[in-house]
Amino acid sequence: MRARTAILCSVADQGVAALTNILVLVTAARLSTAADFARFSAVYLVFTVLLGVSGAYTGQPLVLRRGGDEETRSACRSAVVFTVGASAAAGALLAAVCVFVPGHTARALMMLGLVLPVVLGQDALRYAFSALRTPHLALTADLLRLTCVLGALAAQEHGAGPARLVAVWGLSALPALLLAAVLLHRTTAGVPLLLRPMLRRGHLGQRFVVEFGVGNATGQLSVLGLGAVGSPLLVGALRGATTLFGPLNVLYTSATSFGPPLLGRIGDEKRRVRVTAGLAAALAVTAALWATALALLPERAGRQLLGDTWPAAAALLPATGSQYAAMAVGTCGLLALRMLDPRTTLSIQVVFSLTAVALMAGGYALGGVPGAAWGLCLGSLCKAAATWTRVARLRRGSPAGEALSADALPSAP
Repeated sequence: MRARTAILCSVADQGVAALTNILVLVTAARLSTAADFARFSAVYLVFTVLLGVSGAYTGQPLVLRRGGDEETRSACRSAVVFTVGASAAAGALLAAVCVFVPGHTARALMMLGLVLPVVLGQDALRYAFSALRTPHLALTADLLRLTCVLGALAAQEHGAGPARLVAVWGLSALPALLLAAVLLHRTTAGVPLLLRPMLRRGHLGQRFVVEFGVGNATGQLSVLGLGAVGSPLLVGALRGATTLFGPLNVLYTSATSFGPPLLGRIGDEKRRVRVTAGLAAALAVTAALWATALALLPERAGRQLLGDTWPAAAALLPATGSQYAAMAVGTCGLLALRMLDPRTTLSIQVVFSLTAVALMAGGYALGGVPGAAWGLCLGSLCKAAATWTRVARLRRGSPAGEALSADALPSAP
């Protein structure tokens, strides 16, 4: 497959996966009351955290793997089997604990535990196809999943509980999982299965999990915490608002996934930084325009998107739109740091992720749900300023920043 075709298939696959997540939340919002959608959103946040941990531990090291054809195929097969086994164990534990906990949220979490191997296994297969340089197979499976999940959710009646929606959503991924597993087996049949290297100390996924934890999961779990001790509607409102900005997440993911190899073709370091800064400006303007378009939506159209959750989410659009504009600048700043000195990103993720949590909590104490949204926006602004300040210092203090070195990549087993 040509490089351009592979990039287009990869971007399209990320777009389909993101669109699936967006439409799942939109459909759930339209089928649920505001309270039930808040419960569903809380469970979906838990899934999002587990999905990020799984991708960081097995997926990201997999796509960076270097080695021969057989070694890569062995690594792909091993990563998928490891993910399914680990998620089955974690899901069984989650379901067993929630059996003894009363309430609708606990029942929805129990259902999440039961379908966890299906949804995480299907996501691991996406990484495997990427590593095998066959992103069109991942796109095929994700299109099937999109069709199945929308059909299954559309068949549900209004007022369906969160536990039922979680079960329907999870099981609808089973056809895509089976199709992807068959396609992978055709490529990896006969290669050895090596699970032990993924459990050894020093596995690259352990570092990626730490970065994910401080950069993403901390903020999402803090939203759950505020929803538990404060207003449960906080989770639904913030989740509803961020759902509307799902297309921007696709752009940010594409920039971080395909930015380094494309920008690496620019020989001059100063020019690479300038191009990255231009990309940051373009994405920030896109976020502002998208927020403006959402703010101009009539209430009827908004309720068609998010149902009863629309009024609470619409009130947060100025804060969330500003946050996404700041996130665009920060994402590109981290991209520039990856090319200059990748060792500098972890400290920024730790410090400013915790800062964002503190600002969100302080904003909620001062101004309720809107205050929490503006706190998250201020945290993203601080992170963006810190990344570009570090870029400027590296540019002044180092004659030539280097990208990821070969010894930082995982070796073949």
